[in-house]
Amino acid sequence: MAVLGRIPVNFGEVFPYGVFATAAAEPLENFDTKRQEIDKENGLPVWVVDVYDADPEANHKNSAIRVKISAEVCPVVPEPVMGPFRPCEFEGLTVTPWLDDSGSRPRIAYSWRARGVRAPANVPGGVKSRPAAATKDAA
Repeated sequence: MAVLGRIPVNFGEVFPYGVFATAAAEPLENFDTKRQEIDKENGLPVWVVDVYDADPEANHKNSAIRVKISAEVCPVVPEPVMGPFRPCEFEGLTVTPWLDDSGSRPRIAYSWRARGVRAPANVPGGVKSRPAAATKDAA
């Protein structure tokens, strides 16, 4: 059996140390049309949140991740709790592996998608985060 499309994954298993956004979600611009991208599966606008994986073993190149969120309105990323860093968790996280052959050697890359974003219950280091504003997620 072949696995096609987006593969559901558990946020805590993929990112056991959490992730940190450094800015608000932004519309994802379609390169060809110069308009906001629309999710082909559900017809909703696509937003992107740039985050860093807090795993101490991840190297810098692998720790910068873009997570796409399909939602009618822009998802609200939690408020910063440490400088510009906004600890967050993604709801309904999926991953799609793909072959990146743009460099000198092909490599496996990953496309991350989610239904929504929220503040984690606990922030690493014992600091409690403030609840994130409600988001209108794709159902």
